[in-house]
Order: sequence, then structure tokens, then C-alpha cells
Amino acid sequence: MLFIMYLISRAFYFYSMAVLVYCLMSWFPGARDSKIGEILSKIVDPYLDRFRRLPLHVGGIDFSPWVALFVLQMAQRGLFIVFGLFR
Repeated sequence: MLFIMYLISRAFYFYSMAVLVYCLMSWFPGARDSKIGEILSKIVDPYLDRFRRLPLHVGGIDFSPWVALFVLQMAQRGLFIVFGLFR
């Protein structure tokens, strides 16, 4: 059970890092048009699109990635609580 929790933790970590890197790529012109940007777009956009529909734009700044990362962290903690109950 500990190994499964470790794998889930790593998966959440790597996906969170993918979201963060994808968001940081928006600061560099043409970065999202690169091969890495296209791969990250295919992985991250389906998740971020759910939050982009919400009114999270304030003053031209999109806060949807922050909310998406927060929800991802809460989902991870919720899974750990559930797995902790089955020990």
C-alpha cells in the first residue's frame, strides 16, 4: 500500500510540475510552439480548460492555473486520507 501511495504522490508531483512549466512557458515567445510546448499542451490543456471556463481573469491575469494546482493538491490529499483509512 505504501508503494501505491508513493507512485500516486510522484504522479501528482510530475503533473503539477508539468502544469507549472507550461504556465511559465507563456512568458517566453514561441516556447509553446516548440515540440516540448506541444507535448505539454496535449497533457495539460485538457485539465486547465476546465478551469479556464470559470471567471478567474482579473486585470488581464489568468488565475486558472493557480486554482487548478490548488485543486490538484486537494485531490492528492483527499486520496491520501482515503488510502490512510484502508490501512
